[in-house]
Amino acid sequence: LVKTLRNEISIPVHFHTHDSSGIASASVLKASEAGVDVVDLAVSSMSGCTSQPNLNSVVHALRNMPRSTGLDVDALNELSLYWETIRQYYSPFDTSPPFGGAEVYQHQMPGGQYTNLREQATALGLGKRWPDVVKTYREVNELLGDIVKVTPSSKCVGDLAIFLITKGVKPSDLTNLPPETGFPESLIDLMSGNLGQPTGGWPKDIQKVILGGRKPLKGRPGASAPKIDLAKESVKIKKKYGNKTTDDDLFSYLMYPKVYDDFRDFRNKYGDVSVLPTTAYFHGLKPGEEISIDIEEGKTLFIKLLHVGDPDDKGVRPLTFELNGKARTTLVKDQSIKGDAKAREKADPSNNMHIAAPIPAMISSIATSVGKNVAKGDKVAVLEAMKMQTTLYASSKGVVDEILVGVGDSVESKDLVIRLR
Repeated sequence: LVKTLRNEISIPVHFHTHDSSGIASASVLKASEAGVDVVDLAVSSMSGCTSQPNLNSVVHALRNMPRSTGLDVDALNELSLYWETIRQYYSPFDTSPPFGGAEVYQHQMPGGQYTNLREQATALGLGKRWPDVVKTYREVNELLGDIVKVTPSSKCVGDLAIFLITKGVKPSDLTNLPPETGFPESLIDLMSGNLGQPTGGWPKDIQKVILGGRKPLKGRPGASAPKIDLAKESVKIKKKYGNKTTDDDLFSYLMYPKVYDDFRDFRNKYGDVSVLPTTAYFHGLKPGEEISIDIEEGKTLFIKLLHVGDPDDKGVRPLTFELNGKARTTLVKDQSIKGDAKAREKADPSNNMHIAAPIPAMISSIATSVGKNVAKGDKVAVLEAMKMQTTLYASSKGVVDEILVGVGDSVESKDLVIRLR
C-alpha cells in the first residue's frame, strides 16, 4: 500500500496505527522500508496495545540502517521512566488490555474506541458481557457496510452495538424495529450523511429504519453547512463567559457546545481544578496529608486535612482542615453514601401510551410538558449515557398525562419516563 501511494501521489504518506494486535511494530518497520514519510509511535512506557507501537524499540531497530532516525535513545529512555511514574496515577482509569490480541482483525475496533466502548459498556452494566459487545460491534460494522472506522464513525458503530444489546435486539433484526425507535443521535447523524457518504451510499433498509421520516443529506456535508461569522460568535461567547475567553474557547464552543457549557459550569462551581496535584484531584486527601497549590504567580496555598467527621442523615460530612496554618471547617456531601433508592415504575411494553427508557442513562432534557398534545414520533426527551445521546419519541398520538422524571435523573432500562392518555 505504501509503495503504491508513493508511486501515485506527491504528498507525504503518514502512517498511523495502534498496537492492539501486538505486532504493529512490524508494520511500521515494513512501512519504513517502503518509503513512508511519517509514522506515529509512543514512548515505551506509554506504548503498546490500544496505544501506538514502541518508539524506543523502533529507534533501536533502525540504528545503522538506511532510515535510521538519529533520535537519542538515552533521552527516550529517560522520558519513558518519567511517564511510567505518571501513568501509575491514571491506572484506575486504564481499561485497555495488558496484552495484544488477534481479535482486532475480526472486530476492527480502533484503539481509542476500544477503551471508550469498554468504559461505556461497564457504566451501563454490560461489563461482564464484553464478549457480546465485541461480537455485536463486528456484526453492526458488517451491517453498515464495513465502514471506515475512525473518530467519530467508530463511535457510531459502538453506540449502535450497545443500543441493540440493551434492547435485546440482534443486529440482523434491526430493520424490524418501528420507525419511532429512539436510536442514538450519533447513528441518526451518521445515516443522515453528516459525516459523509461511503462509496455506493448507506444500506437503504438500514438508513430508512434509523432515519424514519427524516430525509438524508445529499452531497458533501460541508457544502450545505451554515456559514459561521467568527467575529459575531466571539462577541457572543465573551458576553456569555467574559472577555478572557480565547480562540481555543471559541472553537471548542462552536464544535462541542454542550461539552463546553458543561466544562464552564464545572469551572464556575469548583474553580480551576487543574492546579490541584493529580492524586489529590482523583482520590482526595487523607487525614494528616498536606499539599501546596500555586493558584497564581507568587501565591501558594498550603492545605492540610485534619479530620473527616461522621455523616449526618443526609450524607453530609464536616471536614476540618488547615489553610495556610489557620483552621477551617466545611461541609461536603459524601457521594458514596446512597439513600434508599425509590424503585421507578416500569413501562408496560404492550401499552403504546407508555414511553420507556431504552437504556440505563441520565435524563439530559425534556422536550414536552404535561397536558401537551403529541403526535406519534414527536420528540419528548433526550437521554445521555457515557457520551451517547438517545432521543425518546412518542410511541402514539395522545396527551402527556404524567412525566415521571426530571432533568438529571438516572433511569434504568424499561423505566417509565412519560405516560400518555
